[in-house]
Amino acid sequence: MAEHGETQADEEEQVWSWGAGTDGQLGTAKLQDEHLPQLLSLTSLASISMLACGGAHVIALTSVGKVLTWGRGSSGQLGHGDILNTSLPKPVFFFNDYVITQASAGWSHSGFVSDSGCLFTCGNGSFGQLGHGDNMSLTTPAKVSYFFNTSVKMVACGMRHSLVLFAGNQVCGFGSGKRGQLGFSLDRSKSVNLPCVVSGLEDVEVVRISANGDHSAAISADGELFSWGRGFCSGPDVQTPQCLPSSLSFREVALGWNHALLLTVDGEVFKLGNTLNKQPEKNQLQIDSSEALLEKVPDFEEVKVVQIAAGAEHSAAVVESGEVKTWGWGEHGQLGLGNTDDQTNPQLVSLGSIDLRTEGIKVYCGSGFTYAVRRKQELSSSPTSS
Repeated sequence: MAEHGETQADEEEQVWSWGAGTDGQLGTAKLQDEHLPQLLSLTSLASISMLACGGAHVIALTSVGKVLTWGRGSSGQLGHGDILNTSLPKPVFFFNDYVITQASAGWSHSGFVSDSGCLFTCGNGSFGQLGHGDNMSLTTPAKVSYFFNTSVKMVACGMRHSLVLFAGNQVCGFGSGKRGQLGFSLDRSKSVNLPCVVSGLEDVEVVRISANGDHSAAISADGELFSWGRGFCSGPDVQTPQCLPSSLSFREVALGWNHALLLTVDGEVFKLGNTLNKQPEKNQLQIDSSEALLEKVPDFEEVKVVQIAAGAEHSAAVVESGEVKTWGWGEHGQLGLGNTDDQTNPQLVSLGSIDLRTEGIKVYCGSGFTYAVRRKQELSSSPTSS
């Protein structure tokens, strides 16, 4: 502990993982599921700026510009030039001469955005989800030529499709479009291997995109949510972006395979579903004639949520105090509660003894696994007591 009047050193960063681990995606060097959070060695994971978790692989970006990947590599999604799995974080040497600022992990492909606005993809390309004009898979990242003359801001990778937010706040899609997830006016386009502009967002200032499963979503600068692709809870597929009619203002969306989590600017969490053969219950908000609705996630009434994440069929949230809560499917231990039970309501995950008053936590979900990162923080000089 720092003495009064002294400046406390940077707090150590901590990374935990839990859930499905048989492909090495937990980074523990063990090929097994973990039902409780495992504290990882930080030899290669110091100063993480972001994580992206996919079907069974993970991408980590560090604050000094390094890119590391691990987990399942059977389609080349790790970018190491091979199709091997790796159970420990491994640098992607292809990016040694680049600074990667944002990345996304799909089911078996990966996307990377550089500080100069270039897009790189690798992994499974059998549905055209790499955007190179063919259906080839790549074991080493390659620059997507469509964006040579424009600046890419963000990439989002789903199960078999990709979305890109680029200059002018426009959104492109490529890959499988069987469920409408590409957002084209083409009726049920099976697949597209070159980026095509998503219909209906030309006059929208999009600031965030998201993709998972066969779902796609975007959030505007005004806090509006647009979604398209596979219908939620057996609802009809949506071929082009539809704005969610709501007076709420959203700042974050997290997509699973069958659900979507929405975080409002006020720190409230809602789940997007469909009311087929179901009457709205208390704390549910009817939003349109198609009977889609927002259902407020229970147990967050008295707290403010600061971040959300969604896996295939589980969810996670970080509340203002720094606590992590999880719920949903638990078969692989991805809820971090020490068992494989499913949970309908958010449950507190124990991450050991940390000072929740000063430490920042972020949570990330893969298809059946979860990560939590406590970022390193510089603390100001302690005031001398009187």
